[in-house]
Amino acid sequence: MALFGTDGVRGLANGPLTAELALTLAQATAVVLGQGRIAEARKAAGKRLTAVVARDPRVSGEFLSAAVAAGLASSGVDVLDAGVLPTPAAAFLVSDIDADFGVMVSASHNPAPDNGIKIFARGGVKLPDEVERRIEEALAGPKLQPTGADVGRIRVFADAEDRYVVHLLGSLPHTLDGLHVVLDCAHGAASGVSPQTFRDAGAKVTVIGADPDGLNINDGVGSTHLDRVAAEVIRTGADIGIAHDGDADRCLAVDADGRVIDGDQIMAILAVAMKQRGRLPFSTLVATVMSNLGLHRAMAEHGITVEQTAVGDRYVLERMNQGRFGLGGEQSGHVIMSRYATTGDGLLTGLHLAAEMARQGKTAAELAAVMTVYPQVLVNVRGVDRDRVESDAGVQDAVASASARLGDSGRVLLRASGTEPLVRVMVEATTEAEAQAIADELAAVVADRLAL
Repeated sequence: MALFGTDGVRGLANGPLTAELALTLAQATAVVLGQGRIAEARKAAGKRLTAVVARDPRVSGEFLSAAVAAGLASSGVDVLDAGVLPTPAAAFLVSDIDADFGVMVSASHNPAPDNGIKIFARGGVKLPDEVERRIEEALAGPKLQPTGADVGRIRVFADAEDRYVVHLLGSLPHTLDGLHVVLDCAHGAASGVSPQTFRDAGAKVTVIGADPDGLNINDGVGSTHLDRVAAEVIRTGADIGIAHDGDADRCLAVDADGRVIDGDQIMAILAVAMKQRGRLPFSTLVATVMSNLGLHRAMAEHGITVEQTAVGDRYVLERMNQGRFGLGGEQSGHVIMSRYATTGDGLLTGLHLAAEMARQGKTAAELAAVMTVYPQVLVNVRGVDRDRVESDAGVQDAVASASARLGDSGRVLLRASGTEPLVRVMVEATTEAEAQAIADELAAVVADRLAL
C-alpha cells in the first residue's frame, strides 16, 4: 500500500504510525525537499534549510513531533517548533518566514488514538503526488547525516501564534463588534488561538470544547458533532455558532436558532460577498461533485460560475491554482480563500462568515438564505465491483431514467469508492421522500448488476 493517502500519512499512533516511521519520513523529506534551485542556493551560501513543525494536542503528537524534529535536525535542517497550532497556521508560517518546508502532526477529525503527518512544501502548499512518491522511495535510500556544526538546531517558534493571529485579523473586511459568537474548538488545535482571535476581532465569545487533555480531541464536540454548539447558541442567545475540527482546517456553523449552515452555504455566502466587493477572480467558485444542487442554482442567479472537481480538498486546490481562482471548498467545511491561505482554514472561514454578518447587518439565517438546500440522500452499496459503475449498461440506464424523472428539480450521482468495494449513490430532489425512494431504487440496481 502507498504510504501517503489523500491528506498525508495517517494511521493508529504506535500502530503503523510509529516514532521510527516519523523520524525516517522526516529524513526522507529532507532529502527530497532539500533539492532544487532555491535550496541549493541557500546551501551554497552556507545557510541551513529551515522547517516549521506544529501539531494538534493529541497525546501521541508529543512523541511524533519530537521524532519529526529529530529526523529533520539530524539531516541538517533547522527546526522551528510552533507547538500546538492549527494546520492552516503551519502552512501560513512556512510561507510567512520563507521556510523551505513544514510538517504538521495531526489526524484532523479522527479520534485521539489516530495521528497523521502532513508535509507542506515551500510557500505552504501541499505536496504533489509525484513528490510524495519520491519521498516514499527515499525512505529506503541513503539519508543526509551531517556532523559537527552542520547538524540542524531545534528552537521554539516563539511568535508563531502571534504571526498567525495578525494575519487573520488583517484579512477581515469588517470588525465583529456587536456579535456574540459561540466557538466549538473540538478540544483541538484551535483551542487557544481561535477564541483569542475572535475576541481580538471584536466579538463577544462563548467557548466550548477548548479544554484539550490529549485524549478528548473530537470526542463528541467539533464540526462532526454540531448538536453541542447548536444547544449552546440557543442557551446563550448568541448570533452564530462556529465549530472547528481537530486541526481547524474546516469550519461549519449554526444560526441563532441552531440550524446548520454547511460548507456549501458558507461558500455561497462568501462567493456572493466577494463578488460584490470585486474580490472573486473570474466570478468563479470551485466545488466538488458532492456539493448541493442548490449551490449551483444560487451561484447561477448571481452570475457566478461553479467549477466542479472530484471529492477532496486537494483536488479543489489543484483546480483553484490552475485557474487562479479565489474561492473553493467542500460541503464538509473545508473552504479555501486563496488570497489569504494555501489550504482550508477554519478560523479564516469562520471569521469572514461572521464579518459578513457585521458588514451587511444581517443574521446568519438571512445570509444562508442565499441558497436553497435540496434534500440530499446518500446510500452506500457495499460488496460490489466499483470499477464497472461507469461501464455497466443496466446501471447507466437506471441513472438516465432517474435523471429524466427528476428533470431540473434534482440530480443523481454515482461515485465509486477509492479504497473499498463500494459505490456511493447520491440523489437530490425537492423532497427527502422522493430523494430516498430514487436512491433506494438505484442502490438496488447497483447491488444486483455489480455484485461480486
